[in-house]
Amino acid sequence: MSYGIYIGRNHTATGIPYLAGYGDEPSSHWLEIVPRREHAEDATITVGVTPQADMPGHLTEIPQARETARALRVSYSYYLGVPAPLTNGGLNEHGVAVRDIWSTSSAALIEMTPKDQTGPNYSDLARIVVDRARTAREGVDLIAGLIAEHGYSTYGGNSHIIADPDEAWVVIEFAGGRGLWVAERLGDDSIRASRPGYIGVIPNEPNEDFLFPPHFISTAVELGWYDPKEGPFDVNRIYGDGKSPWEGAAWIEAEMRKRAARPEKIGLEDVFWSISTERLTGDTAGYGQVVPLVHPAHAELRMLWHAPVGPVTAPLVPVWMGQTAIPPAYGRHRYLTTGESARFLDRRKEEKTPDAVSRVPQGVESGDSAVYEFKRLMHLAFQKQDPILTEVDRHWRNVEARIAAELPRIEKIAGILCEANEPDLAAVVLTEFSTKWFDATLADCKALTSAIHARMRLAGELNMSQTPLSPAQLW
Repeated sequence: MSYGIYIGRNHTATGIPYLAGYGDEPSSHWLEIVPRREHAEDATITVGVTPQADMPGHLTEIPQARETARALRVSYSYYLGVPAPLTNGGLNEHGVAVRDIWSTSSAALIEMTPKDQTGPNYSDLARIVVDRARTAREGVDLIAGLIAEHGYSTYGGNSHIIADPDEAWVVIEFAGGRGLWVAERLGDDSIRASRPGYIGVIPNEPNEDFLFPPHFISTAVELGWYDPKEGPFDVNRIYGDGKSPWEGAAWIEAEMRKRAARPEKIGLEDVFWSISTERLTGDTAGYGQVVPLVHPAHAELRMLWHAPVGPVTAPLVPVWMGQTAIPPAYGRHRYLTTGESARFLDRRKEEKTPDAVSRVPQGVESGDSAVYEFKRLMHLAFQKQDPILTEVDRHWRNVEARIAAELPRIEKIAGILCEANEPDLAAVVLTEFSTKWFDATLADCKALTSAIHARMRLAGELNMSQTPLSPAQLW
């Protein structure tokens, strides 16, 4: 389902807006640095879904851009039969951040979706926006243009939050094969949580705060779902699930508004809390990210904070656009990767069955898997929430505070090197700092896991039943 939250600049202590959230899929996740690339004039990309998807369709080729941007993103290996690798967002070198979030369409729209649908799927749209958009508004226009020209392949409805340092947009793409989408602008005073993405009442015509295609309202009239005499057009009631916002989204929006009303407003630690609180984040959260939406003096200093699993039991560590590598432990591993259970790090079956060979490098697989280790810590903490979960949370929040205190110095050094026309040296500084903390927190995780497991095993507190324990969540 995924979760995203946008916080406008007027609510934060530093005047910096934020986009945060996590992906919510039952498969592996891995962090990637994607380089800027040049493409041939006739290059294409494959988009859509296959006949084997939960809501079937056909793959097609659409034109690739001549240049795609450098980006930080998380990829994953499965969701409802949509072709992998998938992505539900990231941050590009222009400062555009994207979060992909489920948003169910009405049952009637899902039912009328063609079985031979074509066009970009939700992941394709997120990836293309990260690849090409220079502003959030341009991201909206990209989605609109792609749907109008190529169609849209749905799994039942979806949404995106697209943000830059100046504004953000919630974009909802609907099932039904009618090319229906709508976008709402979020600004300096906004606090908006999506899970699922929602938009309520809109004007009769597009304006600077609401965008939609010319046939958006008339389609509902044609289908007998809306009579203009009955009042304003409520998107969620007519085309969605009629429940907006869900309890969890309403709760976190209210909680963040309370924090924004304090004299100190919302700090970075509050943004971290919004995606690490056990009331919202658990085992389904595949990772966590927080993007400070700023225009630094150098694109290399754009950054996001990343956690390898749900940050309820994992720390958020900085990753910069200018760094050159991610530790292999945080890359793709076989653990939870769809299809790897039928593959081997062995070539004996390759001649007859090429797909029998693992797609994960042997050197990577022979090292640590951060996702696996942090999941172990999560499952231990959830078995004994008092006091283990509290202790683990306190440890990681202290680590984050320590990292945040060191950031100004590191970014000042990297900025001076960029000013001196030494971006390669700046990349060394950023990569070494990020790697140091990725490695240190993984070491902490393994130490905590070992100690907690021994403590609980000797006390007979390990849950050996078929009923997992976890905190109560609002979702």
